[in-house]
Amino acid sequence: MCEKKSLAGVSHEDWLRLRKTGIGGSDAGAICGLNPYSSPVRVFVEKTSDQIEKIDSEAMRQGRDLEEYVARRFMEATGKKVRRSNFMYRSKEHPYMIADVDRLIVGEDAGLECKTASAFNADQWKDGAVPRHYLLQCYHYMAVTGKRNWYIAVVVLGQGFQYAKLEWDEKVISDLIAVEGDFWFNHVIPNAMPAADGSNATDQVLDQLYGSKTMPAVIRLDGFEKRLARRNEIGEQLKLLEQEQKQIDQEVKMYMGSHETAICEGFKVSWQSVTSSRLDTKRIKVEQPELYREYLTESTSRKFTVKAA
Repeated sequence: MCEKKSLAGVSHEDWLRLRKTGIGGSDAGAICGLNPYSSPVRVFVEKTSDQIEKIDSEAMRQGRDLEEYVARRFMEATGKKVRRSNFMYRSKEHPYMIADVDRLIVGEDAGLECKTASAFNADQWKDGAVPRHYLLQCYHYMAVTGKRNWYIAVVVLGQGFQYAKLEWDEKVISDLIAVEGDFWFNHVIPNAMPAADGSNATDQVLDQLYGSKTMPAVIRLDGFEKRLARRNEIGEQLKLLEQEQKQIDQEVKMYMGSHETAICEGFKVSWQSVTSSRLDTKRIKVEQPELYREYLTESTSRKFTVKAA
């Protein structure tokens, strides 16, 4: 059902190039619009760009370093044994689908995905819940490998450990295959960027692509009249909603007076004194101009504005 490519001796850069040859598990949720940290546009650019983007962060490093710890906790909690799989899998029926899995369960037709989460994201795992983009990641792995079950285990840093078992779901997996196939053949292969989705991830990609590239020529925005009119309409609605929200805040503050905390059914309100410090850059610029210039950093970005004619 799938073919395997050994990753033994494969450099990190070559592994990143291999990931461009198909849709991986971490791409699945983004393509479906369910990943809060990515988007279809971001995945499209990652797959079609010739550049190898070596993105790394402290959170990503901790996730890699703690993967073995999560796997050990899973074995302790379940009594099962797991092993590493130093292969990249590719579906024979759907070769645009690839998988680079964390662990396989010994003696069971199943795999294991290891996750770590910060205390700030603990609510996403509350009462045994699993974030939706991680669910799709596991179903993607099942679709590629053909395994009928997949476990997902998470250590919420400083709080605890939990795991869940996912079973083969024909409807979810067939729908996922269709969505990924549509993305690959209608966007990646013809190099046609997916539609905008309003996500921060897409904003970041557009800034990376066009943030420093400007042309002075004026172009016609053919066909955007209704969309821009709708944008203005939304802006007016937001102003009214923000004013209403501010009015409610003022009413509560009037009621609380000098009290720092107030409660009612379903809500807790805090209005506390906060001391903050900031650098007076205007004063430094006047009184210490050389020091100001020495530490001044400049960046270039494009400001997006819309004015009604």
